[in-house]
Amino acid sequence: MSLTSAATLATLDKTGPRRITDLAVTQGVTQPAMTVLVRVMEESGLVERKGDPSDKRVTLVCLTEAGAAYVRTRRRAGVDAYARLIDELTGDEVEALTAALPALLHLAELESHAREESDR
Repeated sequence: MSLTSAATLATLDKTGPRRITDLAVTQGVTQPAMTVLVRVMEESGLVERKGDPSDKRVTLVCLTEAGAAYVRTRRRAGVDAYARLIDELTGDEVEALTAALPALLHLAELESHAREESDR
């Protein structure tokens, strides 16, 4: 699976159903490229298209249960990989990482806020 496909699934998991145009902007690709990507993921059973209940002209892309399971599996694999790597660190290195976590979380929040602002 491409990084863009995986990132799109993660976005849908985090934000819920989105328009193809919104997904294209979020992933930094063209709308036609996202349309193709969504079609491939739809054929794989990872996403489905549904009408927007508030605007019948709009089609939303939604995660299927298989898509949500894929996201959970990838997330778990990432956590497990980091856990194995952290096990290789010294005690001092683990302490340094622990001390840096609040700043790293703040950076992630700032980045998320900046992305939300640019999506508007």
